[in-house]
Amino acid sequence: MNPGLVTLHVWRVPRRAVPGVPARMATHPARLRRLPGVRFAKLLGTGTGTGFGPGDADLTRWAALVVWDSPADAAGFDASPVARSWARIAHAAVRVDLRPLTSRGRWSGREPFGAPPGGRVTGPVLALTRARSRAATFWRAIPPVAAELHTAPGLLARFGVGEAPLGWQGTVSVWRDPADLVAFAYRSPEHRAAITRTPTEGWYAEELFARFAVGDVVGDRTVLGWAAADGDPETSRGYA
Repeated sequence: MNPGLVTLHVWRVPRRAVPGVPARMATHPARLRRLPGVRFAKLLGTGTGTGFGPGDADLTRWAALVVWDSPADAAGFDASPVARSWARIAHAAVRVDLRPLTSRGRWSGREPFGAPPGGRVTGPVLALTRARSRAATFWRAIPPVAAELHTAPGLLARFGVGEAPLGWQGTVSVWRDPADLVAFAYRSPEHRAAITRTPTEGWYAEELFARFAVGDVVGDRTVLGWAAADGDPETSRGYA
């Protein structure tokens, strides 16, 4: 069964509010999963995306990725206790509506986005990579790929996500259109080398790679680090 909607919620909190985050991170994952219409949900810390590990962590930005049964269920999130709790400490927030295009792999033993039907896309796309690494060589291979990603044509936003400081890591990147994402994934020398080494090095105990069409972007896009070009609309609708 394909998800009705996937939403990415990202909050920016002031430094004075950071001490209140650990309690939320400890109690909110279970509450998030119990919300009506939720099929899969993860509460995530974030980083700059230039590397993995504690040194990359951004303690003022936090995120939730939620897979819903329907858009109607997703519409109720802002009124939920979890969302209201984050809203009380956040000074900026954004929600990104996503439609899965492709998904390969598992997250916590599940295939959270099912078997997406694909489809034509015009406009921005989001790529999510997530891996549970078990090899030290993986950490040494990341900086060159991250450096190349930073200057990739068509990149609108990117940041790291993680469920723990080490070992459970991922990246979120938003691209101007599918062609820009494909160009980086398959023509970037560093990224292509990393793809080639993955099966031989045995880097991952679990991995997931997914792509999404970006629908509505509601709120402050700077929370994502969005570097939109002149003329880009404040709200993007990428569904075909």
